[in-house]
Amino acid sequence: MKKIIGINILTAALILGAGCTKLDQTFYDKVTPETFFKSEKDIKAALYRPFTHARWYMGADRWNLQEYTADHFAITTKGRHWYNGGENERFHYHRWTPDDNWVWGTWRGTLMGVALALDAKSDLEKLDYTKFALTQADKDDHVNQLNTLIAYFYLRGLDYFGGLPVFETLEGESLPRNTDKETFDHIEKLLKTAVEKLPKKKAGDAEEGALRQAAAATLLAQLYFNAEAYINKPMFAECKKLCEDILAKQYGDYSLDPTWYGPHSFTNNKSPEIIWSIPSEFNKLQYDWFYATFYHYNTNKYFDMDGGANNGAHLQPSQKPTGESYTADFRLGAPYGRFNDQDLRKKPYKYLGSGRYEGMFIIGPHVTPAGAAITGGEEYKGLPLVFVDQVARFSEVGPDERYKSIAELPSKMSEGEENTGARLVKVPMPNNADKSLRWGADNPAIRLTEIQYMLAECLLRDGDKGTAATLINAVRKRNFTNGADPDPVTVDNLDEYRMLDEWGVEFLGEGRRRTDLIRWKKFTTGTWWDHAPSAPHFNRFPVPTQAISGNNNLQQNEGY
Repeated sequence: MKKIIGINILTAALILGAGCTKLDQTFYDKVTPETFFKSEKDIKAALYRPFTHARWYMGADRWNLQEYTADHFAITTKGRHWYNGGENERFHYHRWTPDDNWVWGTWRGTLMGVALALDAKSDLEKLDYTKFALTQADKDDHVNQLNTLIAYFYLRGLDYFGGLPVFETLEGESLPRNTDKETFDHIEKLLKTAVEKLPKKKAGDAEEGALRQAAAATLLAQLYFNAEAYINKPMFAECKKLCEDILAKQYGDYSLDPTWYGPHSFTNNKSPEIIWSIPSEFNKLQYDWFYATFYHYNTNKYFDMDGGANNGAHLQPSQKPTGESYTADFRLGAPYGRFNDQDLRKKPYKYLGSGRYEGMFIIGPHVTPAGAAITGGEEYKGLPLVFVDQVARFSEVGPDERYKSIAELPSKMSEGEENTGARLVKVPMPNNADKSLRWGADNPAIRLTEIQYMLAECLLRDGDKGTAATLINAVRKRNFTNGADPDPVTVDNLDEYRMLDEWGVEFLGEGRRRTDLIRWKKFTTGTWWDHAPSAPHFNRFPVPTQAISGNNNLQQNEGY
């Protein structure tokens, strides 16, 4: 297939994914890959392009669908802000529709990722690498990295929607959806081939964004781990075997980071735990999509850095307006309250200089590094801000106010304030003095702890709680001073809810919570803060209206 200069790959993605009719183009030139590529630099540019799409894909709409629909995060309405036409409430209450933008953005972004990777693969397969002082091994590596990336996009799409249009060239249009099983089998085939052909990471190698053998093996393990939700066939035994082999270093040399912050720090590319990450660097491809939504308008003063935010997202509350804990009422949700008070991560975030920091939450009095109070601009205009692990209109309590006492306050999605909810700082923020470190933390897409926890869950399901507890505790101990864990996992306390708690505290904010709840059959049956059980069809998202309107071969998911 000839490359046509001037055609945006998005057009191909839309033709394949949404079924748009062919668009008229002005063709300025036609060249083949063999003549277009002039150097190794050109080859790497083609290889890297779909990876930049993956960087974008891991945040924004995809993260939104995983986290705002589950029991950890919310965007409450805060007075005059953030109602957004009811969008945030629709996702929290499981009332979304095929017309919602997050759904369309995810469908389109998934198939665009496949198209970009296929386009690069098609070009690189045609090249004689020896003409660029490269080897056949280099070519095999590049092609199988792209195969793995294609499998990654399809895996995420299968998780969100079920079966997708499966295509291996960019020559078709208005393709129908393949079945769940056909999509599953396609992913499995790509990953099995990649596992055989990709190189292994060696001890001491820094992680710089390349997909290596262990990454493909982990994606295959993820496919099997959630197979019951995908194709109604439990495959925990297959997942268990892969996890055991990864931990035994059969797919490369990885080990748990000795510190809780190592996998997330400014230098996490050196962490022995990282299996695959998306590189980030100040003023380049930045891992920063979350900043504006997560933090208050004045939180830049807390960080002592430039750049405002828009104060949307926060953790769902662990406490009622009266201060009582929700953990006694709900086995799910209350994320901040699930952290032990001695957990080093539960401290308020504080930058210590020279890339060092402590804690990963914004909670309590909001102050500058010098200790000066940071004031609000809405309900607490001119007053010191204090972030609370609660959702309620505390500013409206008083003799002449809407509520006479705190006991009267409702706690629900419509009742937020500007200081509502603990804020997560999992990606460290430097101050202006160390501005060159800003966005220096890479996005850890896969880390070894996931393998350890997947194996633990498989063992739990097999009835081997003792070994499962040992695996989890090996991770937990790094979160406490001198490794002294006051609440380790034991045979007696390990059940499905404790397992979900462990996934929750370790991977808080890493864009996976919905999938974990679905695997344990809790997503549509569970109850948490301001959320009641929903209908089973909400385990999957609908095919977007915009996709179906352009392709009458696409069938809608059941229930929509």
